[in-house]
Amino acid sequence: MLNTLFQYFTNNPDYFAGVIFLLGLMFGSFFNVVIYRLPVMMQLEWLDNCREFIRETYGSLPGELETDPKTLPQPPFNLAKPDSTCPHCQHRIRWYENIPVLSYLFLKGKCSACHRRISIRYPIIELVTALLSAFAAYRLGFGWEAAAALVFTWTLICLTMIDFDHKLLPDQMTLPLLWLGLLVNIQGLFACLTDAVIGAAVGYLCLWSLYWAFKLLTGKEGMGYGDFKLLAALGAWMGWQYLLLILVLSSLVGALVGVSLILIKGRDRNIPIPFGPYLAAAGWIAFFWGETILRSYQRAML
Repeated sequence: MLNTLFQYFTNNPDYFAGVIFLLGLMFGSFFNVVIYRLPVMMQLEWLDNCREFIRETYGSLPGELETDPKTLPQPPFNLAKPDSTCPHCQHRIRWYENIPVLSYLFLKGKCSACHRRISIRYPIIELVTALLSAFAAYRLGFGWEAAAALVFTWTLICLTMIDFDHKLLPDQMTLPLLWLGLLVNIQGLFACLTDAVIGAAVGYLCLWSLYWAFKLLTGKEGMGYGDFKLLAALGAWMGWQYLLLILVLSSLVGALVGVSLILIKGRDRNIPIPFGPYLAAAGWIAFFWGETILRSYQRAML
C-alpha cells in the first residue's frame, strides 16, 4: 500500500504538492503557536535562571522577583499548554474555531465570544506556509530533497516572524538548522560536505567580523549573534558559494525596507531593524534559484 502511494506521488507531483499544501496549512497553524510562545518560554527560562543565580549568590530573593511580571503568563507554559485562548476575553478556542484559514473566514475574523478582531497575520502565516511548502514539494518532487526542503522552509518562516516580533533568533532553531544542514549534506544532497562545512564556518565568521569591525568603529552593535548562526546555517545547507549572493540579496532588501520606513513612516533611523527576516528570505531564494541567479550574472559579465 505504501509503495503504491509513494509511486503515485512520484509520478504525480501536482497531487503530492496538493497534499503538502494541506499539510502546510496545519503546520502553519502550529507555527503561529511556536512564534508566539517560544520567545515567552525563553523569557520565563531566563527569569528562572536569574532567580537561581541570585539565590546562590545572595542567599535570598527580593520580593519583586518572587512572582512573574504581569506581562508574562503563569507556568506551566509551553507549546502544548495552556490551551489557545482569545487574547482579549480568554475564550478557549475550540477545535472547529482553529481550522487553518477556514475558521478565520467562517468567523469573519472575529472572536466568537467577544467579537473582537482577530489578527489577520494568523491566516496569512498559515497560507504562506502552505504555498511555500507546496512550491518546494512540486519543485523538488517526492523524496528526501523535498522532505529536507520543507524543514528548511518551515524553520525560516518561524525565525522570520520571531525576529520580526522580538529581534531574536533563538538558538533552539538556528543551531538545529545548522547541524541538520551538515547532516543532509553528508551524502551531498544539496552541496558536498566540504563546501557545507566551509559554508557554515565562513558564514559565521563573516558576520562575526563585520559585527566587531562596526562595534570598534562606532561603539554600537550592528547585529546580533543570532544573525551569525543563521548565516552559518544557510552556508551549511547550500555551501560557501552562495554566501555572497545571500548577503547581497539580504542587504539590498534590508536597505530598501529600512529607507522606505524612514521616508514613508518617519521611523527613527536609530531604531534597530531585525536583519534575520532578510537573511531568511534571501536564503530561501538562493536555495531554489541561487544557481540560476549566479549563472545569469556570469553570462552578463562575459
